[in-house]
Amino acid sequence: MHLPVIIQDLAIIMIVGGATTLLFRAIKQPTVLGYILAGFLVGPHFEWLPTVVEADSIKVWAEIGVIFLLFALGLEFSFKKLVRVGTPATVTALVEIGCMTGVGYLIGRGFGWSFYDSIFLGGILAISSTTIIIRAFDELEMKTRGFVKLVFGVLIVEDLVAILLMVILTTIAVSQKFSGLEMGTATLKLGFFLALWFILGIFLVPSFLKKSRQLLKGDTLLIVAIGLCFLMVVLASKVGFSPAFGAFIMGSILAETTDSHRIEHIIQPVKDLFGAIFFVSVGMLIDPQILTNHAIPIVVIFFVTIIGKLLSSVVGALLAGQSLRHSIQAGLSLAQIGEFSFIIAGLGLSLGVTSDFLYPIAISVSALTTFTTPYLIKSSDHVVKFLESSLGPERIRNLERFRVNAESARQSQGWSQVLKAEALKVGANAVIVIAIFLASERILLPWLSDKGMGGDANRVVLALWTLLSAAPFLWGVAGRKIQKQHLAMIGITTEAAVPIIALELVRWIFVIGLSTALVSLFLAPLLSVLMVVIFLTLNVFVFGRYFEQIYLNIETRFVQNLQEKEVLEKKAALPPLAPWDAHLAQVTVSQNSPLAGKSLADLTVRERFGITIALIQRGHQKIAAPGRNILCLPGDVLHVIGTDDQINKFQEVCEALEDEDVGVSSDDYVLQQFFVPVNSPFSEKNIRESGLREKTHGLVVGIEKNGQRTLNPDSSMMIDVGDIVWIVGDRDRLKALES
Repeated sequence: MHLPVIIQDLAIIMIVGGATTLLFRAIKQPTVLGYILAGFLVGPHFEWLPTVVEADSIKVWAEIGVIFLLFALGLEFSFKKLVRVGTPATVTALVEIGCMTGVGYLIGRGFGWSFYDSIFLGGILAISSTTIIIRAFDELEMKTRGFVKLVFGVLIVEDLVAILLMVILTTIAVSQKFSGLEMGTATLKLGFFLALWFILGIFLVPSFLKKSRQLLKGDTLLIVAIGLCFLMVVLASKVGFSPAFGAFIMGSILAETTDSHRIEHIIQPVKDLFGAIFFVSVGMLIDPQILTNHAIPIVVIFFVTIIGKLLSSVVGALLAGQSLRHSIQAGLSLAQIGEFSFIIAGLGLSLGVTSDFLYPIAISVSALTTFTTPYLIKSSDHVVKFLESSLGPERIRNLERFRVNAESARQSQGWSQVLKAEALKVGANAVIVIAIFLASERILLPWLSDKGMGGDANRVVLALWTLLSAAPFLWGVAGRKIQKQHLAMIGITTEAAVPIIALELVRWIFVIGLSTALVSLFLAPLLSVLMVVIFLTLNVFVFGRYFEQIYLNIETRFVQNLQEKEVLEKKAALPPLAPWDAHLAQVTVSQNSPLAGKSLADLTVRERFGITIALIQRGHQKIAAPGRNILCLPGDVLHVIGTDDQINKFQEVCEALEDEDVGVSSDDYVLQQFFVPVNSPFSEKNIRESGLREKTHGLVVGIEKNGQRTLNPDSSMMIDVGDIVWIVGDRDRLKALES
């Protein structure tokens, strides 16, 4: 029976890769290095083991590996993390990336390398390895150290800048020239599509996943996630970006959804498989002869990487207002290159603009810096002590004074934050408006022309229709009022203040200019101005309320999708209010009890004792789930839910000198747990909306979510599929509910 060669090659790769990764795990080194060694062993430059035959097929699998690596990186990225990293991490990352890109280029030119080899070497040295750093922090048990937050922030910024670098380097390679105009155009194009895809993705993808959640189980969720990933890969390729960029964007969009952790979990084996093939393909390119011939450049670049990244990171962190200690510790942590360096080196090779020796050099330097990273991080405290003693008290005080001043300036409130918030909203809406006009001009207009309907009258109709489609977002730019909290931030109490009026005037001028420029894609300039003026006038005085409502609905849905994951995570993170040994018990109100004659609202038993009164038995009358205005009378038997300690404390006050049995469950009123299955009518609702109180004549007294237990939960807590809900209520009604 004939066995395809590709299967034989994969067998060789997996067997050798498995052996090398076992070895590297045994010696506590990153498995990535094991895969690279496996690639060398099965590559054409090692003769003692079977060699991979169809190297071109393996390269295709390796490209898929890059796609999954960037997709998984996007799932861990989250644009909200980038917003939260703040000024220190951003400044540190930009200084470090700028310095290392320039140093790498100068080193390459110093060795007599070509322009493209040198500029790609700069990109290779600019980005540190997230994988290696996280692993080192885990092994050294340093994740709780103060400087680690700064390092993680820098890594987040570096991930995004790496994507930008790939776009810029691709532009340079394709255009065969280094032009400021080309770079500016490429950066604007990247920013436009980045914003557009993120906005549309957050608006559409979470809503789709939410409505399909009951169907997205196991392999179905895996297929849908991979399908969305490759859809964005195709879209990115269509507009001139790399496939890896598209995968990263879709991963970042899915990172904002409530299903991100599930997707990240089920995608892990697929990423590991194809990622292993990618790193093996990297190792296959190692040629010992090339490494021997370029031993000096490898050693030089190795030391330049460590020293350059250390110094540039320290300078960036100090400029951002960080302490000398944290700056040095962060610099030593960032002194390596890793997976992104392989991807950038491979990009130059695939574009045919870099020499064959650059890839093996990048791999060698990465391997060397990987080994040194844990030792550099471990030595950071000693390095700090040495430098502090060398600099002297006066220089240390000057650095601390500079840090305090920078921190104070960064925390100041005022116009800068207001303008930033306004620019963000104006920019997001402007991106949508531009996208609508470009789609109409490049898709609908050619279609009309092909159908013989490209005349002036039809162009006017198409321009008007496009304006109508963009009208809600134009209102979002110009018609929306500045939020009151932003006015309070700068000490303004009225929306009629001169600065606010000036800001709104600027927004209207921007809308008029933008609309006129976009309508000019369809009509003559004079006619465009006339149409825009008439349309905006009608928008303000006639249709403004209609477009405002549409925009607010869209914005509300977008914000809900964007914040849903964060809200649910905060709810899930709430600690249990008491140990999970609560049970149902009876307590009788005595004649001498200070509770007698008071309403439940006045008693505040939940706040004082932590218990919940689920039922009051008054003679033959039973008051289920009593309201706050119900009086507590002598002789009432209170059915309460709580722990032993809580009930005992409540009993001392309630029974006052009368000895009654505590802890005997009522025959008719019981405590029962329910598992919330798929398709449950109570899932995706909060306790109040579920109607469980009315259906059981009882109360929800506990909810267990993913092992986190909450006793006596608030009525606004959500009930989700997989939760365990504890209800105290009428026995017969609980049985009916269970059935």
